[in-house]
Amino acid sequence: MSDQSSSKPASGKRPWIRVIGSVVACIALLATAAWASYTIFATEPEAEREGATRKTAALVETIVAERGSYRPTLEVLGRVEAAREVLLSSQVAGRVIAIEPGFVPGGIVEVGEPLLRLDPADYEQMLTMRESELRMAEADLKIERGRQQAAQREYELLGESVDAANRSLVLREPQIASIEARVKAARAALQRAQLDLDRTTIRAPFDAQILSRDANIGSQLSTSDTIGRLVGAEEYWIIASVPMRDLRWLRFADEAESPSTAVIKMPTAWGKDAGRTGTVTRLIGTLDSQTRLARVLITVPDPLARENDGPALLLDAIVQVGIEGRLIEDVVRIDRDFLRQRDTVWIKEDGQLVIREVEVVYEDAEFAYIRSGIDAGEMIVTTSLATVTGGLPLRRADAPASTADDAGHTDSGANPDATPEPSGP
Repeated sequence: MSDQSSSKPASGKRPWIRVIGSVVACIALLATAAWASYTIFATEPEAEREGATRKTAALVETIVAERGSYRPTLEVLGRVEAAREVLLSSQVAGRVIAIEPGFVPGGIVEVGEPLLRLDPADYEQMLTMRESELRMAEADLKIERGRQQAAQREYELLGESVDAANRSLVLREPQIASIEARVKAARAALQRAQLDLDRTTIRAPFDAQILSRDANIGSQLSTSDTIGRLVGAEEYWIIASVPMRDLRWLRFADEAESPSTAVIKMPTAWGKDAGRTGTVTRLIGTLDSQTRLARVLITVPDPLARENDGPALLLDAIVQVGIEGRLIEDVVRIDRDFLRQRDTVWIKEDGQLVIREVEVVYEDAEFAYIRSGIDAGEMIVTTSLATVTGGLPLRRADAPASTADDAGHTDSGANPDATPEPSGP
């Protein structure tokens, strides 16, 4: 009994001993890991900057500034419209009996060319009736004039004197006047009948392109029916929207002897290089209600290219228009990409970068026109640089490194194996 009681306390202590041992082991491992990390970071070598660096000039490309006189180009958009347009209708009623082959949408016709014909039978009969009426009236006039001659002889034989009023009655002058009036009316009726007969053949009122046809053989037309839509083929209009600030650079045909020319392009339809030429005619007196831009009228002759090899204009198309502006004299013209922020230009002077403020007269889509700030012969930097400061050393990209304008040099004590850091892109 005594042996069993003494063994129970010993077995009860063993679990606690194991737990305490595990905790101590974990703490030891953590401490070891922390010491190892500290030792690694504490003994890591630090990177040191080389005491010697190389300074090099930025490689740039330049152009020589040249003064001259130039005409800017205003790049705007415009819409093609017809200068002449008509909804064609017949002046007489009738049934369509024939349509000319050229009277189809897209067809081009000349002035006076027949388009379609109406049944002329009724109008031919009317013409015959009017001719008969005229002949009858002319015959009555001849008979009455014969009577007047007989009355004249009788009056002279009697030798009686009468007043003017009675003399007119004796000589049958009122009867003559009445029949002459009837002859004139009959002649006018005949001309009207002939005109109506001629109008049964409907002709083109001007050189035109057919946009639509609304009649076919067998159609019964009245004078209020539309036969087709025609637009003039001699000239088209382009209504271009121009910012108000640019109007002063334009020359209009109604104001100047040599108006501004306009080059019309439609790359999607014509290709990149094809175009047409027009003339800036006049300023339209209202602003566009949506864009609030001024509207300019440009005329383009022979828009369907019937007499030249250019592309044909399409009505209602949106086109690109380059309008030639007024001459700007004594300016330096540079690419707009070379005009930097706040109207500055980079100049290469004595091998260094000079940031020069300039006076810009005008900018079009491609060029900037500079009045002052640049002298002829100065070198304009065309290369974009990542770091821009006044006095930055520059060297032309096509110049050898040993030339005098190479501003690069190596500091004393510099490492010859060090790689130079680029100054430009």
